[in-house]
Amino acid sequence: MIAFVSQKGGVGKSTLARALAREAAASGLRVKVADLDPDQATLLDWHRERTRRAIAPRLSVELFRSAAEALAAADGHDLLVLDGPARASGGTTEIARRADLIVQPTGAARDDLMPAVRVFHGLLRQGIPPQRLIFALNHIGTESEAEAARLYLVEAGYTALPGYLPERPAYRLAQNEGYAVTEARFHRLRERADALIQALIDQVAGDG
Repeated sequence: MIAFVSQKGGVGKSTLARALAREAAASGLRVKVADLDPDQATLLDWHRERTRRAIAPRLSVELFRSAAEALAAADGHDLLVLDGPARASGGTTEIARRADLIVQPTGAARDDLMPAVRVFHGLLRQGIPPQRLIFALNHIGTESEAEAARLYLVEAGYTALPGYLPERPAYRLAQNEGYAVTEARFHRLRERADALIQALIDQVAGDG
């Protein structure tokens, strides 16, 4: 199970969960996507739009109340992608204990980075191994901004996936229409998204 968590909404948690699920399904894996945010259910709404447009590959997306409930429904699937609640809570610890990898997206602003680091610090105190915690950079404006954010995370004791998602309206438009960021209209943006998701896949394979 790969889980996406965050302390704040809007940092890219659902964006990356959608993209990973899409690419894994396109490669032939049987993927279950669990939306654990019943208050917002943004992933479920996105899936309804994707289904309405008959976009391939088809994905299995459901709303669950807990990671345990999602795991119980994942039998027969090769990969469970879990999209956690918008704010870290006690449920985040449960998610982290069950997940093989915990991914936390963050922007480059200190207002994003500082609470994100505190979330991972909290998980470490709960006994989650540091090698299962990794950041992904999203909503990045420039290369220098990405470098500064990456340095901040390294100094805090963590690493981030290679690459990042730049701040682009085309990514939002793609998701509004039921697509993943790896299915964006512009080739260069698809390449950037593909590279980040491939880095995530490589991380999972390396840990395996």
